Amino acid sequence: MENNRMMITTGDDAANYTIQRAKQLAAEFAVPYIERAGHSIPKLAAKYKETEFIVLVEQEVRIMRPGEPIMQFHPSMAYVRAKRLLKGEADPMITHSLIEPGDQVIDCTAGLGSDSLVFSMYAGEKGKVVSLESSLPLAALLTEGLRSHVTALEPVNEAMRRIEVIPQEHLTYLREQPDKSVDVIYFDPMFREAVQQSAAIAPLRGFSNNNALSEEAVQQAIRVARKSVLLKEKWDSPEYERLGFKRIQRKTSKIEYGVIYP
Repeated sequence: MENNRMMITTGDDAANYTIQRAKQLAAEFAVPYIERAGHSIPKLAAKYKETEFIVLVEQEVRIMRPGEPIMQFHPSMAYVRAKRLLKGEADPMITHSLIEPGDQVIDCTAGLGSDSLVFSMYAGEKGKVVSLESSLPLAALLTEGLRSHVTALEPVNEAMRRIEVIPQEHLTYLREQPDKSVDVIYFDPMFREAVQQSAAIAPLRGFSNNNALSEEAVQQAIRVARKSVLLKEKWDSPEYERLGFKRIQRKTSKIEYGVIYP
């Protein structure tokens, strides 16, 4: 887990329950909670010599850095994909993973949790999705966002609440798992590249993990997975061949999936 410096606070004039949420999150991640007390984030940053602030407001959570755009948790395209699943439409990630309701999934590169949410929707109440994130601020943002953000669809809200976020690097976590103990293991190195290129999520550039997916991580995933190991990459990526994935070509998309069926 990255040793990011961060503190947790609330918006101005926060309700008591928001303050309690903030204190709970601070305790969970073993970082300081500070009262906002009318101070701006730049003033708090100068006072406490910190660079990242997790700021809780009603039903929302944000990462704030002085002088940079605010990053707020939102399901984004995952919400659209979740609605399609509710209508009975197919999702390529779900199809190629061979996941079934009730299955267990490890999302090794959680990021903003979009794919974790789609997996959780399909796995259902009896399934389990573990989302691994090595960046402490991102893990905190995701943890609080998944349990406090409210959409217009209750099945989506329930799917978010079921996801377990673990602030840990995926190789370390996979090494500790028993053989054939999880149904699906998922890697999305695309998230790390998108962090560098997308202006929409520019505030996350400082949190990105640029390390290439390791062969050992894939081998550990193969050992742990019962049904599939899934890789999301660009259509022309050399990673499929390097890591031993079978590429699933999609005619209308620049993004494809690679699979290994253990």
